[in-house]
Amino acid sequence: METAHVQDMITEDSFDAETIRQKLQRHYEQYDKPTGLTLESVGHLTERLMGLMFPHLTPENELALSLDERLESIRNEIKRICKRLSGAHCASLDAFLSDLPDIASVSHQDAVAIYEGDPAARSLEEVILCYPGLFAVTAYRIAHDLLKRDIPLLPRMITEFAHQKTGMDIHPGAKIGSPFFVDHATEIVIGETTVIGNNVKLYQGVTLGALRIKPGDKVTKRHPTIEDNVVIYANATILGGETVVGRNSIIGGNVWLTQSVPPHSRVMFKSCETETITKIVK
Repeated sequence: METAHVQDMITEDSFDAETIRQKLQRHYEQYDKPTGLTLESVGHLTERLMGLMFPHLTPENELALSLDERLESIRNEIKRICKRLSGAHCASLDAFLSDLPDIASVSHQDAVAIYEGDPAARSLEEVILCYPGLFAVTAYRIAHDLLKRDIPLLPRMITEFAHQKTGMDIHPGAKIGSPFFVDHATEIVIGETTVIGNNVKLYQGVTLGALRIKPGDKVTKRHPTIEDNVVIYANATILGGETVVGRNSIIGGNVWLTQSVPPHSRVMFKSCETETITKIVK
């Protein structure tokens, strides 16, 4: 007990608030002034935008509001965010809002593809309320449109909120066609320069990533191209900006792919030999 008391005294006497403050202040000088945005606040905005995409996802505190009131409120919220962001083009905000009906239409196609493609889905409402992949892809579609409008940071925060909520990591810079079927969603990664065609299906654990990264290279295409009508099964990894998976191909589970395959290909993982040992207990 006496040793602990002495240690407490040493710790208390050695505490120098001014020195700590100065060191932290020098540390903070390495960064630009924070925008004040948080994932919590952007997540709230994302959920409001999701409510515009699907009426089933309307936040409870907005159920009594008219659609006009909700649109105006969201417009004002995004405008406030734009003013916080250095270099943000607030003038493009109305163009983004005008795109929302089109984004909603494409997201509906995604929902229908999941409903029709998954025998476990009993209704479209179940897909909208219960399938994390639909949430992540719809959030991506919203973020991608914002990114096209040269609005910084916000698109990445929207997809990161969806990533933390669903386990699916989609960079808003990726280009994804429709419909886009994602089953389970967990641990799917889609990199910034990925291009995905129409009617593509991904299962859990798929990575569409970069093969080699040159320091400072933010222009070169680093991620693969997936053409129309491709199915990629669980835990497949496809890497490289020059890698193209041709249309109507199937990539089996656990495949590691770093080279292009032509249309109508079937790429399968050659399983290891297994031995089953049965122990008989007498």
